[in-house]
Amino acid sequence: QVQLVESGGGLARPGGSLRLSCTASERSGIDHMGWYRQAPGKERELVAQVSRGGRITYGDSVRDRFTLIWPAKNTVALQMNSLKVEDTAVYYCKLKMAFSSTNYWGQGTQVTVSS
Repeated sequence: QVQLVESGGGLARPGGSLRLSCTASERSGIDHMGWYRQAPGKERELVAQVSRGGRITYGDSVRDRFTLIWPAKNTVALQMNSLKVEDTAVYYCKLKMAFSSTNYWGQGTQVTVSS
């Protein structure tokens, strides 16, 4: 069972910045790892993820504002700049292992953007 430990999040004003971090208990065999988010009444959506080959994919609504940082094979950080009210959501770390169809999710961390 893979465990994901998330940190960061909280409250920011519009235009501000926050940083999230996620570390997995597995250090090898990761297929991709990244962040999703879910706002009240909306479906969970991709924010950013990195594949085993190092390719990073961003959701359309965060491209050019958010940056996924991959400092270690089992750690991803999300630097969120120029935050907007519509970025308010619970952010979830997600990991998929190679040769497995199982997706692992973190417990979620709240990000609130409000003036």
